Parts: sequence; structure tokens; C-alpha cells
Amino acid sequence: MRLILNIIWIVFGGFWLFLLYLLAGVIACITIIGIPFGIAAFRIGLYALWPFGRTVVPAPRAGAGSLIGNVLWVIIFGWWLALGHIVTAIAEAITIIGIPLALANLKLIPVSLFPLGKQIVPTTGRSAAGFGP
Repeated sequence: MRLILNIIWIVFGGFWLFLLYLLAGVIACITIIGIPFGIAAFRIGLYALWPFGRTVVPAPRAGAGSLIGNVLWVIIFGWWLALGHIVTAIAEAITIIGIPLALANLKLIPVSLFPLGKQIVPTTGRSAAGFGP
């Protein structure tokens, strides 16, 4: 079921969200200071490309640097990436079949706003949509 949801996801919005993250990562990597932001954008972009079957958890060693980095991220990239998820979720929620995709988009908003200090891990023992047992 996860495979089917991921394929539908790519066709109905996941690919263009991945491209947004890719663009953000390339822009961030232009400067040496921005490389950690670029790596985070690439990591979250891959998650945005194939979200079902994976989840986001706090990184155990995240410190004050990730907090400061997240503030900069929200100002520079986070708000427009989150806006892309909101617009896509609204468009997907119009149809009944798109509701799981819209929920997945809403699940991606917090990580699009605050990606530093987070890890993406496979889900185990969860439903195909990643919601509940």
C-alpha cells in the first residue's frame, strides 16, 4: 500500500515539491555558510519525494546551533516551502482519493519549517499512510 501511495504522491504533487527543495538546497549551497542548510533541504526533499513509510523524529544530538539555524531557515526558505505544502494539500483534499495525500502534505509542514535537528527514519508497525498503529 505504501508503494501505491508513494507513486500517487509523486504524480500528484510530490515531484514538484521535491524540485522546490532541490532549488532551495542549490541556492543554500552557493555559500559555505549555507551548506548545512543545503544538506537539510536535500534530505527533506528526498523525504518529500517518497514520504509514506518514513517519519521525522528529533535528532538526539541537536543543540543550540540547530535552533539558530532553524530561525534562519524559516526566514529564508521555510515559509515558502511550507506554503507550497499548504497549497498542494488544499488542491489534493478536493478529491476523496487525495485526502491521504493532503494529510501527508500537512505532516510535512513542521519539518519544512524546522528541518535542522530532525532525522528521517523508517516507520515500523504503522499504517500505510503513516498515521496510527
